[in-house]
Amino acid sequence: MRLDVAAFAQEGGRIEGVWPIDELPRLRQSQQPPQDAVPEPVEWAVRGECRTVAEREQQTWLHLHARTSVWLTCQRCLAPLRLPLEADSPIRFVRGEAEAEALDAESEFDVLALVPSIDLRQLVEDELLLALPLVPRHDQCPAPLTAAQSDAAQPVRTTESPFSVLADLRLRTRE
Repeated sequence: MRLDVAAFAQEGGRIEGVWPIDELPRLRQSQQPPQDAVPEPVEWAVRGECRTVAEREQQTWLHLHARTSVWLTCQRCLAPLRLPLEADSPIRFVRGEAEAEALDAESEFDVLALVPSIDLRQLVEDELLLALPLVPRHDQCPAPLTAAQSDAAQPVRTTESPFSVLADLRLRTRE
């Protein structure tokens, strides 16, 4: 779904819709749902706006809102975790990449270069991916991780420790 951002913002346009999660493949791949879970669709809305600042300069803005629920793995108990996911992002568009990069570093809002058209589905997916928690975990895990499970989760060392080799050498030199 391509969108001419400049024309959309000039009109003060608003569109909304619902996409099945399969239409957002990167968001779908980031999840680990239980087998019986039904993936939730993504509800989204976008509104365009032109703001006049400094009496002559016009700024082009998109206000993006998207929400869904995702299945992640709790990093404490390793059980499936269903989390609500929401992105509410005002995005300012500027004339070129250099200006976007300079303004994005100092702005609390996203700043993107204005192009003739953007892929709206990809923009929504990007904002939802950025909203994913870094360390997903239950507020209260349903069942604590047992010692056997935590040992199984640890990688098995197949090589000998370099320090044990040094200890053996030290013992041999004493003999």
